[in-house]
Amino acid sequence: MIRRLPLLSLVVVCGCGRQEHPAINQTLSAEIEKIQAIDNHAHPVRNDASDKDFDAMPVESMEPWSEPIRSRNPPTTALFQNKKKMMSEKGEDYPSWVLDRLGIQVMLANRVTMGNSLAPSRFRWVPFADAYLFPLNNAALAKINPDAKQFVADEEKLLRSYLAQAGYSPASMPGTLDEYLSKVITATLERHKRQNAVAEKFEIAYLRSFDFQNPQKLDADRVYSTFSKTTALPLDSEYKLLQDYIFRYIAKECGRLGLAVHLHSAAGAGGYFAIAGVNPLLLEPVLNDPALRKTNFVLVHGGWPFTREVTAMLMKPNVYADFSFQTTQNYSHSVSLVIREWLEFAPEKILFATDAYPGSPQIGWEEAGWIGASTGREALGLALSGMMADGEITEQRAIDLAHMVLHDNAAKLYGIR
Repeated sequence: MIRRLPLLSLVVVCGCGRQEHPAINQTLSAEIEKIQAIDNHAHPVRNDASDKDFDAMPVESMEPWSEPIRSRNPPTTALFQNKKKMMSEKGEDYPSWVLDRLGIQVMLANRVTMGNSLAPSRFRWVPFADAYLFPLNNAALAKINPDAKQFVADEEKLLRSYLAQAGYSPASMPGTLDEYLSKVITATLERHKRQNAVAEKFEIAYLRSFDFQNPQKLDADRVYSTFSKTTALPLDSEYKLLQDYIFRYIAKECGRLGLAVHLHSAAGAGGYFAIAGVNPLLLEPVLNDPALRKTNFVLVHGGWPFTREVTAMLMKPNVYADFSFQTTQNYSHSVSLVIREWLEFAPEKILFATDAYPGSPQIGWEEAGWIGASTGREALGLALSGMMADGEITEQRAIDLAHMVLHDNAAKLYGIR
């Protein structure tokens, strides 16, 4: 399905200007084309060449890895010039103009900070929460693999920022875990909420697995008090215990504040990413915790390749999933099979998202957004048309489901009008 895009560079850059799939119901296709979507997950960039706040752990520092076919086609110089021309003409309105071209009403912006180019009416903030989990000496974590060294440095930088905003410095850390939780974490989450954040994002799978257990507060207190005022290295097991406790604390506070918890839950960028660590089944102790039932968890990227496990996790009353990343890495047919299984199970919990990300000088957030948006709409059309052909739903129900996935489910979850 080809979206209407005056960004002429995008169709060529993507290398995916496919004709509309003949299996898609034409009435449904026309309706899908018209729906102004809510994008559950993206990393938009301000119209500012110096903007680096689009991610807490940018992938640009990673070692080379085998990228999927869809992200290997570089644009020509002429196409770059066309894009630069539009950026110059539109100025501060350029990011919103891109959303108009993508058919997106509101984009959830995963960013360290927002900015003037990202109009609050079009971009809703999703700041990052991983840094809170690393208040101790992280030298051992930085040695996990070559990519982790930079990731740890990025998280430490963000934590220094959160500490400074709360009136602390790394040299004057809160003396107790209770003080760290209330004066730094809760204070920062509340500030994010006042600044119109709708969720908090965890990219934790780049540094450790989803195996968050439920440790005793006394044990977490002991680890924090022992190591927060020293450069001594905690044992991996001790640090994990503290991280597990802090993660659950953050999740509970997010529930209290009405902030969703977003989790990167798919194979990630880089050749060192530990894919087994994002198996959604590892999250079951968290999702089954009665103390966290007021917190909504969103499995960003839908757990790929563990998509069937995600289907089962949708039984949890507070679990949602989007299909971002899948639509930039995979083609529409394979994505449609995932979406169909989810729609047949819990259609009110499925969210559209693009994962628009400036992954390289060749493919920016705009191009990635086009790939994700066009593939996502086509895959949704294929999934719903297949359900119609098999007599599972009527044409009107398919249209209703398309509105739910592209807009209504997210609007209800985040209170977007």
